Amino acid sequence: MSDYTTRAGLKIYPGLVDLLEKQVLGTLGRDADAFWQGFADLLADFAPRNRALLAKRDELQAKIDAWHKERRGKDHNAAEYRAFLDEIGYLVPEPETFTIGTQNVDPEIATMAGPQLVVPILNARFLLNAANARWGSLYDAFYGTDALDAPPARPGGYDEERGAAVIARGRRFLDEALPLVDQSWADIADEHDGKLQDESQWVGHTPKGLLFRNNGLHIEVVFDREHPVGKTDKAGIADIMVEAALTTICDCEDSVAAVDGEDKTLAYTNWLGLIRGDLEDTFEKGGALMTRSLNDDKLYRDGDGNQHALMGRSLLFVRNVGHLMTNPAILLPDGSEVPEGIMDAVFTSTISALDVEGHAKYGNSKFGSIYIVKPKMHGPEECAFTNDLFDAVEDLLGLKRHTIKVGVMDEERRTSANLAACIHAVKDRIVFINTGFLDRTGDEIHTSMQAGPMIRKADMKSSAWLDAYEKRNVGIGMACGLSGRAQIGKGMWPAPDLMGKMMIEKIGHLRSGANTAWVPSPTAATLHALHYHEEDVFAVQKGLGETPGLEPLLTIPLADRPNWSEEEVREELDNNAQGLLGYVVRWIDQGVGCSKVPDINDVGLMEDRATLRISSQHMANWLLHGIATEEQVMDSLKRMAAKVDEQNAGDPLYEPMAGNWDTSLAFKAACDLVFKGVEQPSGYTEPLLHQWRLEKKAS
Repeated sequence: MSDYTTRAGLKIYPGLVDLLEKQVLGTLGRDADAFWQGFADLLADFAPRNRALLAKRDELQAKIDAWHKERRGKDHNAAEYRAFLDEIGYLVPEPETFTIGTQNVDPEIATMAGPQLVVPILNARFLLNAANARWGSLYDAFYGTDALDAPPARPGGYDEERGAAVIARGRRFLDEALPLVDQSWADIADEHDGKLQDESQWVGHTPKGLLFRNNGLHIEVVFDREHPVGKTDKAGIADIMVEAALTTICDCEDSVAAVDGEDKTLAYTNWLGLIRGDLEDTFEKGGALMTRSLNDDKLYRDGDGNQHALMGRSLLFVRNVGHLMTNPAILLPDGSEVPEGIMDAVFTSTISALDVEGHAKYGNSKFGSIYIVKPKMHGPEECAFTNDLFDAVEDLLGLKRHTIKVGVMDEERRTSANLAACIHAVKDRIVFINTGFLDRTGDEIHTSMQAGPMIRKADMKSSAWLDAYEKRNVGIGMACGLSGRAQIGKGMWPAPDLMGKMMIEKIGHLRSGANTAWVPSPTAATLHALHYHEEDVFAVQKGLGETPGLEPLLTIPLADRPNWSEEEVREELDNNAQGLLGYVVRWIDQGVGCSKVPDINDVGLMEDRATLRISSQHMANWLLHGIATEEQVMDSLKRMAAKVDEQNAGDPLYEPMAGNWDTSLAFKAACDLVFKGVEQPSGYTEPLLHQWRLEKKAS
C-alpha cells in the first residue's frame, strides 16, 4: 500500500480518513484534527503495552515448552505441573468474592435468553439478514429444513402435504408454549376463539394478529384469510412469527479476511450503515433485482388500545480483532503497522457513538451502550489492558465511563484457568462470557505442544479438560453475578443443513445454564428459539451443581498409548487436511473468511479460523512427535487438495490446487500452517493467512 494520507504523524489509508472525516466526525460534532491527534497519542501509549503483552505470551510459552521437554518420557505429575504454572505466573491468585457492577445493559443481554448470530462484517447482505433475524417465520423454518419430522417437500411448487405437516407442528408448538383452557390451538376457529391458561401471556394486537410472550420471548400468531396459507386454514392462521436472534455479533475477526486498508474500510463502512440504519444491499434473485434493508420495529396495541413498538432488529455487538495482529491500514511514526485491535476499538466505537448520541435511524442500544466482543485474550493482564484501552477511547470521544461494554471470549487456556480474575479486570463493563470449543482446543494443543502427542481430534469432545471448561464457564459466571446482568454463552452449531440434529442436541446448552448460544443462520436462530420456550434458562441457572476445580481443566489431552495403525493415522491426517484446505483455499484466493465448507464426507460445515487452528495445530503436533512423517502429511495434503478441487468444481471463481503445487498460493499457505505450526504465536493462523492473502491481492 503506497498511497497514504498523513494525520498527526500517522500514515492512514485514504478511505479510512474519508470515512471518519466525511461521514462520522462531522455528524458527531468532533474536531477532526483533535480526533487524529488524540488517536495518535492513544497509540503512543497503548501500542508498546500491546507489544509487551505479546512478549509475555511468548515468554510463558517458552517456559512451558522447556518444562515439558525436560520431562518428556516421564509420567505427568499434576501437582508438580500446577505448582510450576503458579510459579511462572501463568496462574494468578483468585480474587476475593465479587459481583460485577455493569450498568445500562439492554434486556436482550441482561434479562432475556435467546439465540445469538455471528456474521462476517464484510458481507452487507449477510449483515442485513442477521440484523433482521430478530423475528423469524416458524412455518418457513420448518418447511425448508430437516427439522420437520415429515417427508421432504416434493419439487414443483408448494407441497400441500408438507405444508399440512408444518401447520400441525406449529400448532403443537403453540399448545406447548401458550396452552389454552380445555382446547388445542388446532381446534380454534378464529383469533377470538380459545382462552389462555395463563392470561398474562397475552401482550396485544398486531396489525394482522395476536402477540404473546413466553419465557420472556414474544410470539406473533398471524391471522390473515387473504394469505395463501391463511385462506385454507381453519382458524385463518397464516404464520407463526417467533422472536429469534436477540443479539448478533458483527464480526471483524475470525469470519473475515481483512488484511489491509481496503478491507478495513469496507468493514467499518458496513458497521456505519448498520449503526446509522441506512445499510442496503441490492442483489439478483430469481432473475429480478432485490434490495434488502433493515426491518422497522414491530407495532402492537395493548388491551387499552395504546400503541407500542417491539425491536424489529437484533441488538448488535461488534467483535474487534484480538491483541496479536497488526494491519498496514495505518503506519505508526516509526513505520510499523498499527495494532489492529486498537484501531478496531477506536474506529468501531467512534461509529457507534452515532447511536449513543442520537444520530441513528432506529437506534441499537436503548441505554446508550456500545457493545464490543473482545476475542483471544490471554489472562487477566490482557483483560485489564482492554479495560484501560476502552477507558482511553471513551476519553477520546467524550463518552461517559463504561459506555463501552465488553464481551470476553473465554477461548484461551490462560483465560479459562483464570476466568474469575479475567472477569474482575473488566467487572464494571462486562456483558458477556462465551466458551469457544474450537479456539480453546487449538490453544490447548499449542500450549502443551511439547508434552507429547495429542488424542485424536474427535476425541477432544469427551476429554476431561473440555467438560471442566464448559462447566466452569457457567459456574464462575454465576458466582460473579452475571445472571440477570450479562450473557453466559455457548458455541456454534457447525452444521447449517442438519437442523433436525440441532433441535435434538442444542437444547443441552440451555440445560447447562447458558442464556445464549451461537447459531449459523437466521433459520437456525428461528428454530433454536423454540428451545428457550421449552426451558426457562434463568430457572435452570438457580439449580446448577458444583463448579469443577482447576485440576480437570489442566488435564492435558495426551494419548496414553499412541499406537494408532497406519490406516488410523492416515484417516486423521486426511480429515484434518481436507478441512484445512477447504477453508484456506477460499480465504487466500477469494478473501472469504467464513463459509459452509463440505467436510471429508461432503457434509457442509461452518468453517472459520478457529476450526483451522485446531486442524493445523493437531497435524503439527503429530508431526513433531513422530506419529506422522513429513511424507505422510504431504501425501494427505496433496490427495485432499484434489478432493477439495472436486468439491468446488461448480464454483467459477475457484482456482484448483492439485498439480499446481508451486503456483497455488492457497496450497502453499496450507502447507505453511502445518509445517510451521509449532512456531506460530499461540498456534494462531492469522499471521500466515494475512501474509499469503496480501501476496495473492498483490498478484
